[in-house]
Amino acid sequence: MIVYQKNKKKFSSDVLTNDIDGIITRAIKSSTGKDIAESEINAFRQSLHYMDTVLHDNDIPDDCGISIEYHIPGTSKRIDFLITGSDGNRDNLIIVELKGWSEARLTQRDGMVETYFQRKLSRTIHPSYQAWSYAALLTAFNATIEEESINILPCAYLHNYQPDEVLTNEFYSYYTEKAPLFLKPDAARLRAFIKQFMKYGDQRNLIIRIEKGKITPSKGLADSLRSIMKGNREFIMIDDQKEVYEEALWLSAHSNEKNKNVLIVEGGPGTGKSVVAVNLLVELIRRGLMAQYVTKTSAPREVYFDKLKGDRKMPELKNLFVSSGAFMKAPQNSIAALVVDEAHRLTEQTGFLKMGENQVKEIISTALFSVFFIDKDQRVHIDDYAESWIIEEWAKKLTAKVTKLSLSSQFRCGGSDGYLAWLDNLLQIRETANESLQSTDFKYDFRVLDSPAKLRDLIFEKNKINNKARLVAGYCWDWKSAKNPGAYDIVIPEFDFQMRWNLKTYGSTWIIDPNSVNEVGCIHTCQGLEVDYIGVIIGPDLLYRDGQVLVDPTRRSKDDKSVFGYKKLLKDRPEYGKGLLRAIIKNTYRTLMTRGMKGCYIYCTDKALEEYLSAGP
Repeated sequence: MIVYQKNKKKFSSDVLTNDIDGIITRAIKSSTGKDIAESEINAFRQSLHYMDTVLHDNDIPDDCGISIEYHIPGTSKRIDFLITGSDGNRDNLIIVELKGWSEARLTQRDGMVETYFQRKLSRTIHPSYQAWSYAALLTAFNATIEEESINILPCAYLHNYQPDEVLTNEFYSYYTEKAPLFLKPDAARLRAFIKQFMKYGDQRNLIIRIEKGKITPSKGLADSLRSIMKGNREFIMIDDQKEVYEEALWLSAHSNEKNKNVLIVEGGPGTGKSVVAVNLLVELIRRGLMAQYVTKTSAPREVYFDKLKGDRKMPELKNLFVSSGAFMKAPQNSIAALVVDEAHRLTEQTGFLKMGENQVKEIISTALFSVFFIDKDQRVHIDDYAESWIIEEWAKKLTAKVTKLSLSSQFRCGGSDGYLAWLDNLLQIRETANESLQSTDFKYDFRVLDSPAKLRDLIFEKNKINNKARLVAGYCWDWKSAKNPGAYDIVIPEFDFQMRWNLKTYGSTWIIDPNSVNEVGCIHTCQGLEVDYIGVIIGPDLLYRDGQVLVDPTRRSKDDKSVFGYKKLLKDRPEYGKGLLRAIIKNTYRTLMTRGMKGCYIYCTDKALEEYLSAGP
């Protein structure tokens, strides 16, 4: 999405009004519905005046394209400043990352520096790394760039920063070579850099062609796993992902029996928790550390086993990707690093027999360094136990230092933070400002259908593209086909609709098996995984009455263990139990409705809920 797009001459005229910051903020408000912080408005005002000065040269054509706050498709990332034109041989696009910094400090973390934000010293991404990574991201998501051989040229301009030995330090040379760095005295150098590639204006509407161009199919983690495990860079770490990744590597390198460390990483769906976790596992092993990837649910592990079974022997894979219950008898400090994904699914004790003492305690005790990737809004089982504060408490008891970071960059659901906020508002999980989907700044295919048959047919059609569309449902129907393969499970008579839950023969690989589109999955077979398009059958456990989204745990199947024991809980602790059941059922549908990278389609058994959700967009 383009917030502001004009040529150089018109941009200069806008700057001359002394209201360029107002023009941009009003454009952002109009496009996204979002208000802009005063600090960001001030940054626009200052930085854009500096860029106008740099561009004030007759050798830079007046009809060069200028785009500001360009939204990279499929992500929540925005590029500060784009210049488009030609050098006579090919079309060029210059990315300028603008910063108002006046000081920074070296770190020993790759691509990371320290600088002051609101008078507080904070660690952040080196500007050249940021510009380079955004260029890589734009190239990865847009097929037009490759097909038309468009040249992408990233750079960073820090107009308040006097030269020193920090940002230009040799430690950052890999990134400053990829994306040249221009500081306060370097306006003439930046101008010369631009002139080198902008000899002619943007006469072919380059940014519009990119904006309307074909979006490259998103790489899923599972599909890229084989290459990642071989040490190849399949994903560029962006902003907070890079910060988490480098902090984890630093902590792991400095952890020992007398200095145990725990890193807690909070992040919602699609923020890259699993991508960072798997890449971290690979790098830790490459550095010679004993490391394992840990999940409570088997579905992600089984998918990874299936993808890697041709490259590695199963015993080796099962030693890399392990269950959260594997550490009940593990010796203390016996593993260098444990990477715990989907940590919100950890249970206090392990399995039906309630073995062990406490999974969080056992993991922290076993590892010199442990990292927990967690999303409190994906608690979907009555036994789900781990929360950030619980992990912190156990870390303190076991004398481990705690570091907390968060992930917010969105790479699922069309790359929109707005969709997630809107969904929270719609399901009445929490009140947000996103009351309408139309006000969110993204392209995402969300539909409410009035028939489960229409939903099924739409998913079947989408699945023909690349086997990345699946049907899921709330666990409100008994699994009859588990014992009687000829029986149907999800039966909705008024629509002559009948389908089966996923076959046991698929195990936890239902989400990738080419034949499994004919079956319906549930939360237990898709949490932690993703597809391009998800179809969600909302069962009678979620309904709408008198302006309220309500839950009814009595409508869950007797085969569903996620609310097992809820009657006793309601009797013993009624208020806590009601709140927990509300959270579990709503979180279940929130999680199901955020499995789709490109689209989410809904059918509701409750007609009032259907009408409410249909009015929501």
